This record gives sequence, C-alpha cells and structure tokens, in this order.
Amino acid sequence: MKKIVTGLLFLCFVAFSAFSQEEINTNQDTKDHPEIYFENTTHDYGTIEYKGDGTCEFTFKNTGKEPLLLTNVKASCGCTTPTWPKSPIKKGKKGTIVVKYNTRIIGSFTKTIRVYSNAKTSPVTLRITGTVEKPDTTAKN
Repeated sequence: MKKIVTGLLFLCFVAFSAFSQEEINTNQDTKDHPEIYFENTTHDYGTIEYKGDGTCEFTFKNTGKEPLLLTNVKASCGCTTPTWPKSPIKKGKKGTIVVKYNTRIIGSFTKTIRVYSNAKTSPVTLRITGTVEKPDTTAKN
C-alpha cells in the first residue's frame, strides 16, 4: 500500500513539475511581429430604430511582417456580438470584425470590444455608441 501511495505522489510531482515549466525569452525581437492597424476604432450609430440594424464593421490591416492571428474578440456585455476572421491575415492584407448590437434594448449605449491577437499592440479596444429610440406605440395597425 505504501508503494502505491508513494508511486502516485511521485507521478503527481512529476506531472505538476512538467506543467509548471514556462519558456521565457526576454531577448525576443519584436520588429518582425505582426501589427494591427484599424482605420477607425469607434463607431457612432447615432439614433437607431427599435429592432433596427445594429450591425457595424471595423476594418483592420496587418502592417507587420508576419501573419496576424486574432486569438479572441470579446465584447463588454452579452448585448454586443462580434465575429472575426479565424484564419491568419497575411502581411499587407485587410480583415473585418463585424459587431452586432442588440437594438431591442432602448436608450443610449456605449460598449467596448477588446481585440486580442499576436500583434505587438494587443489588446486593442474598439468602441460603439448610440441611442436606440423608444418604439412608437401610438401607431395604428
């Protein structure tokens, strides 16, 4: 019984030691890394109709020397849904992040979208603002 417990403890020690190793390269040269450049980082919807089109696009370009990979694009809340290219963006090429805001929420809004990538400047914060009008309840059917 002691041999089994000792063997399991040894295996756990080896496993934790192996997973705790992390490669650290402090002399990493970043001049060849990809770089993400957005034409605009904000979008103002202005006033949108209730249940209107809450879609906008953010266009970006890889201005670096290596392929750009967007690893995650995260909205500040569930009312905003981003979609982004999953494949690498080659140097000099463009990509688009499409953001959809839920226009069933009445009132003004300001939301942020964080773009995580392998670029030198990561994350990048995008911002959307606007106001969703109250629906006209006086209209006759």
